[in-house]
Amino acid sequence: MKELLKSSNWLSGLQWLFFIFTNIVVIPITVGAAFELPQERIVALLQLSFILTGIACMIQALIGHQRALLEGQSGLWWGVILTLVNTAIAQGMPLSELGGSITVGIIISGIITVLIGLTGLGPHLAKLFNPAVMGVFMFLFGAQLVGIFMKGMLGIPFGNAAQDGSIDIAESMLSIIIVIGVIIISVKAKPSIRQYSLLIGIIIGWIAYVLIFGASPSTGGRATLSIQLFPLGEPFWNIGIIITIVLTGLLNTANTFGALRGTDSIYNMVTTNKQYRASFTITGIITGISGFLGLVPYSPYVSSIGFLNQTGIIKRMPFILGGFMFLVIGLIPPLGNFFSQLPLSVGSAVLFVSYVMLLNSSLNFFNQVNFNTINVYRSAVPLFTGLIIMTMPASYFETIPSIIRPLFSNGLIVGVTLALLLENLFHWDRYGVSK
Repeated sequence: MKELLKSSNWLSGLQWLFFIFTNIVVIPITVGAAFELPQERIVALLQLSFILTGIACMIQALIGHQRALLEGQSGLWWGVILTLVNTAIAQGMPLSELGGSITVGIIISGIITVLIGLTGLGPHLAKLFNPAVMGVFMFLFGAQLVGIFMKGMLGIPFGNAAQDGSIDIAESMLSIIIVIGVIIISVKAKPSIRQYSLLIGIIIGWIAYVLIFGASPSTGGRATLSIQLFPLGEPFWNIGIIITIVLTGLLNTANTFGALRGTDSIYNMVTTNKQYRASFTITGIITGISGFLGLVPYSPYVSSIGFLNQTGIIKRMPFILGGFMFLVIGLIPPLGNFFSQLPLSVGSAVLFVSYVMLLNSSLNFFNQVNFNTINVYRSAVPLFTGLIIMTMPASYFETIPSIIRPLFSNGLIVGVTLALLLENLFHWDRYGVSK
């Protein structure tokens, strides 16, 4: 109770609130826009995202892995869902069919994740994701998301409108200025200001956008909190989409391994099997719920490690308070309506800066691998294959059977799958001569 009444904990909790907000606010807006949902439904998705994220953070900190780690909507899931939307539109698949299949896949993934937690398979799966696999994962993950953000920065709309979209010069110039500003703050500013660089970019960029282009249209009427099951589409059985989503869920476990392993040194302890079990079980339950609500599924955020190192706020109480405040914001409908009007070009510009940092994470993993002129294939093949597939138009894959088309047309999934196979089928350190 004493910790709850400390003003320092509430101030630190406010910092967590800003960090959570910056990472979450753009995700439901972009997904809603991609599925061409009406504005009032996007507002509802945003509110539900705030509420579920706040609850997930508090539960993980109290009875889950019991560390101060943001439990939020996964960037991996987000990138795959937006990529599937672009592919489905190019191939003429109705968005309701895609959304319904994604929903089924997410619910199945939630069940599988819960089983991983209850059976204690987490540590065994962790052995598959060695540094070489994680290096490929981080690099391709960053490339996929940064590509999406770049399109948003250029003013290219999401959904069907993207097919006839073109670069908006004015929005692009503003986005580039925002990117430069956020980078300057991140590099030059004092640490106390640097930690808020993304939030500063959103606030100043949003104000500049309104002054130049005018405010986004409001939904009008009385704002209320509404819950609609399956807003992306009624459950649908497209086996190719479902397999892709389930495989994404398995790859998403890498976020849990990365986040918990990365904080071992911060908390001066090794993650126990009990913590893995609790973390996976809670993530699986929240993921299943998000499937019914049309939200991007959840996982611990690896980016929390940077926040912990930068601020030194490693106690759980400030994090719990930050999650509680985020939950309260979600329960106030007018706030959800206000935040849903965030311009996509502004949010994309800020997140562009955030996710290019994944290159550093990728290099850190690759530095743990002894490459030479022979065994470099272990990572070169997955990396280049994944990147090339990302650049191919969706029309190239129309000759592939529909049941496996979503898998083979996704560069991230193909690249990481190749990395997993190559790393676990060959003993690469036996080949070649180290430099």
